[in-house]
Amino acid sequence: MTETATVTTVWTTDQVMALAPDSSAQRAARGLAGDRAWLETGLSASDDLPPTLWGLCQGSGSTPYQAAVDLTEPAFRCSCPSRKFPCKHSLGLLLRWSSGSVAEAAAPAWVQQWQESRAARAERSAGRAAEREGADVSDSRGTSPSSRAAPSEKSQARRADRISAGLDELDRWLADQARAGLATVAKNGYAHWDTMTARLVDAQATGAAGILRRASAVTGSPERLLGELARLRLLVGGYRRLDDLPEELAASVRMRVGLPIATETVLAGPAVRERWQVHGVRDEIEDQLTVRRAWLRGAGSGRPLLVLSFAVAGQSLPIDLLPGTEFDADVCLYPGGQPARALIAKRHAPPERMHAIAGAAGIEESLRAHAEALAGDPWLDYWPMVLDAVIPVRDGGAWLLADAAGAGLPIDPAAGEPWRLVAVTAGRPATVTGEWSAGGFRPLGVWSEQRLVRL
Repeated sequence: MTETATVTTVWTTDQVMALAPDSSAQRAARGLAGDRAWLETGLSASDDLPPTLWGLCQGSGSTPYQAAVDLTEPAFRCSCPSRKFPCKHSLGLLLRWSSGSVAEAAAPAWVQQWQESRAARAERSAGRAAEREGADVSDSRGTSPSSRAAPSEKSQARRADRISAGLDELDRWLADQARAGLATVAKNGYAHWDTMTARLVDAQATGAAGILRRASAVTGSPERLLGELARLRLLVGGYRRLDDLPEELAASVRMRVGLPIATETVLAGPAVRERWQVHGVRDEIEDQLTVRRAWLRGAGSGRPLLVLSFAVAGQSLPIDLLPGTEFDADVCLYPGGQPARALIAKRHAPPERMHAIAGAAGIEESLRAHAEALAGDPWLDYWPMVLDAVIPVRDGGAWLLADAAGAGLPIDPAAGEPWRLVAVTAGRPATVTGEWSAGGFRPLGVWSEQRLVRL
């Protein structure tokens, strides 16, 4: 009888399946979860090697595929030709581990070489960041989807001039909409909005362009449309008065306009270490980009954080943040914005399954926290909530989350019918995680039987 690995099993079957790129990969992984295809498997952990699952899986050829999973991030490696990431062999190996079928064993040479090459790349990256740390860097703030070096002062000045010109044009455009009236604006076709949006993109005011794009989608609701146009007008005014604003508010304005900040600049700042819980992950398509929002919360402090990642068509998104897990890590924060956007600077241990959920509060308390955040950042789009002891109820054709105090939050109709949430709660009060926005509350997870069920 083999001895099971001493490293704590982290993920449930649902969490492993959440890593799969599509349903066909899930089916294929389940087919590889048994003993038949695996010639050898093991779990290696030592002072020199992070916890790593590895295995040899017999495919259609004579040479078995080499699959390995670094459990710290996680990171994946497989010698198969699949373009899916992670592939069915990596997922099948994780399924075997989650069921307790992988014994502890020394890593073979190919696993050690893979981890050594990853460590060497990380060391080179850290060296480059250290070299740049003493250089002059931009103090601009933004939500750039990619890592980029800090721009020169001349390029910063050119961009500032383009943004100012673009926002001046937006200000005139907004005045025209106000004179025409919302009823007239709502009747205009998409071209009316797309022209101004394209102008802002050309001016490199990408954040303002995103707000305008979202405004064009709510023309059927005069109240929401007025709010979006007002936020844009406020952003124009804030950018013109950057030098007079408190630094935190000025940083929020820069970020919401779309001014970038280099990843190296963020990582050079102070780090915050805590055990961070992953409360929910949501993907959205924005202007031909897939945007992933991962919501973290400090297990001790209850502090909410946002980790953003981006992918163009055909690219894979990072899968290192699994809802229902928590991990000990240093994070570095972007200036401005509510809740703070973060980069994970260093992980101190592999993720572990959450055994309790942090930050749960009633509906009224959660709304007060949102109001305070909105006062500091009027351009806030999404706010994470952990609602304590709520029940999904139907009120006519709409769904609500209601608590014992009689308060209720509408569920965003765009999220669809919340039947999975209804099934898990079964009429009992439960803790629900999710995003609050102008459209309503979108459930992302529900705490049930001492684990977070992804919705």
